[in-house]
Amino acid sequence: MKRLNRSYFPGSERVPVIRALDRVTAAPVYAAISSPHFHAAAMDGFAVKALDTFGAGPDRPIRFQVGANAWPVNTGRLVPEAANAVIMIEDVHFISEEIFEVERAVVPWQHVRRVGEDFVASEMILPAHRRITAYDQGALLAGGISAVEVVEQPSVTLIPTGTELVPVESLGRRAPAPGETIEFNTVMLASLVERVGGRAIRTEIVEDTFDSIRAAIKEAAQSDAHLVVVNAGSSAGSEDYAAAAIRDLGEVLVHGVAMMPGKPTILGIVDEKPVIGNPGYPVSAVLSFELFGLPTLELMLGLPHRSRPTIPVRSARKIPSKLGREEFFRVKLGRVGDRVVAAPLPRGAGSITTLTKADGIIRIGPLVEGVDMGAEVNVELLRDPLDIERTVVIIGSHDLTLDVLADELGSRGLFLSSSHVGSLGGLLALKNRTSHLATSHLLDVETGEYNWSYIRRYIPEIPVKVIRCVSREQGFIVPKGNPKGIKGFEDLIRDDVTFINRQSGAGTRVLLDYHLDRLGIDRSRIKGYELEEYTHTAVAAGVLSGVADVGMGVLAAAKALDLDFAPVATEEYELVIPEEFFADEKIQALLEVLRSDRFKRRVAELGGYGVENTGMEVTPRPMSR
Repeated sequence: MKRLNRSYFPGSERVPVIRALDRVTAAPVYAAISSPHFHAAAMDGFAVKALDTFGAGPDRPIRFQVGANAWPVNTGRLVPEAANAVIMIEDVHFISEEIFEVERAVVPWQHVRRVGEDFVASEMILPAHRRITAYDQGALLAGGISAVEVVEQPSVTLIPTGTELVPVESLGRRAPAPGETIEFNTVMLASLVERVGGRAIRTEIVEDTFDSIRAAIKEAAQSDAHLVVVNAGSSAGSEDYAAAAIRDLGEVLVHGVAMMPGKPTILGIVDEKPVIGNPGYPVSAVLSFELFGLPTLELMLGLPHRSRPTIPVRSARKIPSKLGREEFFRVKLGRVGDRVVAAPLPRGAGSITTLTKADGIIRIGPLVEGVDMGAEVNVELLRDPLDIERTVVIIGSHDLTLDVLADELGSRGLFLSSSHVGSLGGLLALKNRTSHLATSHLLDVETGEYNWSYIRRYIPEIPVKVIRCVSREQGFIVPKGNPKGIKGFEDLIRDDVTFINRQSGAGTRVLLDYHLDRLGIDRSRIKGYELEEYTHTAVAAGVLSGVADVGMGVLAAAKALDLDFAPVATEEYELVIPEEFFADEKIQALLEVLRSDRFKRRVAELGGYGVENTGMEVTPRPMSR
């Protein structure tokens, strides 16, 4: 096993206590003075000799004269040498301005903080390798310590590599061109470094050539940096030179770790200093650094590595995993009934929003083939457990109004976890008790009624209330100007048209299939029918990027990306809420938001929505005999 050369670890430095917050003590710190360093009054009142109060009682009060045998003191003030106790002001009965009586005796040192009561000069206040808190600063200053010896902040040089990268500083001047990527990975990594107590140095972007990357690593290793991180360039691609450069300059200890994301991670040594080759995808970059970079910095600081707290949860969906490597899945969490439910977020290593939305991480070991729906697993918490208790869990159909709903709930101290599996998947989640409510827009083509026939078919045993969220326009999302002139379902089978679909079980897919069947259109003739996305915005993004010429979705998604729209139908998007959760204060708060004028106004501004009946309960039509 290769060990790091500790002679290259950070040294120590002396800093003022007032600037020592979050620094790590390099040696034990001993009190220069006692605390308190004088006998101090613990109450407002009068300092006296305890002996003078002995025998006092209701039938035999004892008199004191201010300035003669009693001295006024306030809390924290010096007790005169002639006194050894304090009578509380509440126990004093004045006969005149200078004379008072007491009817209760005090014992020696009653209501007095004696010298050294907290700690005595020469006693240890803080041990070595302790991260200094705000409370520690107070204790140090109380002990007469003005400056403290702390571990020097480990310096981390972060080297972003990639010819396609553009610096974040360019954002204020221009938008990135196609093929350009904003270099934000090292910004995230720098913040992680600083949060643990290190000092980050971000270099200029280095182009994808062996010589350039080698030169950047060499310069960093020969600087005062304690750790070097090369971001991107760690994979086995033709332009991934990090491993070769590290090997040429020093030693590659590991290239490839049995984990996902983050498999291409490189661990090496150059000039006796640790060098990490960090994957380029943001989720991989963060995970790799958290697993290898942060523990290295904690070691340099002399801190123990602290694992995140874990709690047992139930998986809301099946999570597949490959044997032979440990997989890390970020999840949204919320308590549903008597258990915490975990809804997996998209697993792509480039999905930056999974970092911002995640409440926890499920780790699936290399000998396990995934997690079944409803299975109990442990999750590492990324958020305060109280936030999880304040989370409303929604599973079902996607709509842009859910973002507005989440924002409005946030102003009330509540959170929203929404997982987009389609309307039918939402109803099945209610059956499995993995959500508080489902979002659905399933049309019964025979009756024209939304959702109730599906509720009776799939969850007849669950009493529910259905609340109208919005009416919305569904139709064809096409590029600006509709260059291929797509107007109806018949155009979908043209040879020059590629379609992008919603997943099976989605209400939009049900609507599409209904119209295809009505018109006798063979699905197999639609190019792209099997190309599926899980949200309206993903469909719109597919059209915008040229993956497809047309997709079905809501007007708001087309409007958000400045695309054109050909309406097909107006439908009802509704909330299906089990009666057992309806009275829950979180659900009632959600309904208050839904019925508010502010929510309706914000939704109407998105375009393509009707809010006239928003918040109203929808009852089922009488069943025909």
